Amino acid sequence: MLLTFSDLELDHRLISMLSTKHFTQPTPVQAQTIPYGMIGKDVLCCSKTGSGKTFAFVLPILHRLLTQKPFAKRDARALILAPTRELAKQVYLEVRGLVAGLSIKAELIVGGENYNDQVKGLRHNPQIIVGTAGRIADHLEGRTIFLNGLEILVYDEADRMLDLGFAEQLLAINQAADHRKRQTMLFSATLDSPSLTQLTDTLLNKPVKVMLDSSFTIHADITQQWYFADHIEHKRDMLSALLQSVDHTQAIVFCATREDTVVLRDLLDSQGINAVALSGDLLQNQRAQVMSSFISGQHTVLVTTDIASRGLDLRKVSLVINFDLPKFAEEYVHRIGRTGRAGEKGLAIAMVGPRDWTAFTHIQKNIGSEIVVESYPQLPAKFTGYKLTTKKKKTDNQSKPKRTEASEKIQKKRVDTTQGIDIGHAPIKRKPRVIIEDIEPDIDLSGDSDIL
Repeated sequence: MLLTFSDLELDHRLISMLSTKHFTQPTPVQAQTIPYGMIGKDVLCCSKTGSGKTFAFVLPILHRLLTQKPFAKRDARALILAPTRELAKQVYLEVRGLVAGLSIKAELIVGGENYNDQVKGLRHNPQIIVGTAGRIADHLEGRTIFLNGLEILVYDEADRMLDLGFAEQLLAINQAADHRKRQTMLFSATLDSPSLTQLTDTLLNKPVKVMLDSSFTIHADITQQWYFADHIEHKRDMLSALLQSVDHTQAIVFCATREDTVVLRDLLDSQGINAVALSGDLLQNQRAQVMSSFISGQHTVLVTTDIASRGLDLRKVSLVINFDLPKFAEEYVHRIGRTGRAGEKGLAIAMVGPRDWTAFTHIQKNIGSEIVVESYPQLPAKFTGYKLTTKKKKTDNQSKPKRTEASEKIQKKRVDTTQGIDIGHAPIKRKPRVIIEDIEPDIDLSGDSDIL
């Protein structure tokens, strides 16, 4: 028998609201987390991207606010921290959609927005604050936010917050909120980091652990395709061909640098493909405008760096293309997790060129499934990967050259006879050479600068 939200004994107003929005069955992370969240237990949850964790912490918050009296009249009752402005805004919109008609106020507090306007909003005493650690810490220092009466503190994508350097701010927020009374829920895609372990020991009080998937687990609704590429021009031709031949609603193209996002966007625009570029060097209002236009459907393709690899829930994205592979396998999983969301099917395509080979081998090693890389039929590649071979050492049975008295003298002292310069007395010891060979050595790729 399938579990429903009604089985979780959430407040009837939440059940009615969820039913109206056609949400009836919780995802695994929701089913395992919500019951503990409702009884006030601290929760440490490790779950992959796209698993539905936002509802896993928002629904217990709303249930508490609807069924229990507040600790304080003016202080916020719940604080949700997210690593980036984009993710915070997305969580805030989810909260706004759920609290509509419930007489619960929520406020968004992120960097890049007018500080004084945020102060005015905080004066209306919102019960829920969604924000980024840096800006929340600023308001704590400015004494415009007080967390003495905070009841629930949520750290969403805590690993990402640490990666971005917010450890000091997270500890300051933890200290400002009464650790003895409040409930803490921490969500992370991985728990492997020693710094994260130290943080969880500080923030959480005897937490219930919900361990669903490792950070390297690929979502079952995502189909992967891998294609060899010879060089950058080959990749560009392949990108254009893929976007014109593969059926998709919207697509995200991930590349390595900010400059590449502009180059690829201009290339696609010149071919009649409506694309927009997003990177970290854009101002906050520019980034917000890019994302707003893409979400509204004004553009078919978003060309971006890893700034868009986490947190963004883009329901219309059915295709993700890795023009360049990321250095870390975990980031690859986050990238392709932008598709195949909310039960929809998604397609993730990756290009593997000579410069991607190290990253490819790292991804292959960590995601736990064999990757088959093929040559794209319309634009076949000459490059088919590298393999490592080690020169064999000579065995004892193999004959060694006889050492004469003359050779002994040469071995002890080698002299450059042309210049008469003494260049050393000791023999040079060499390690066995590791040779990178092309799997298809008959193919001459020496003229390709990208390969060299």
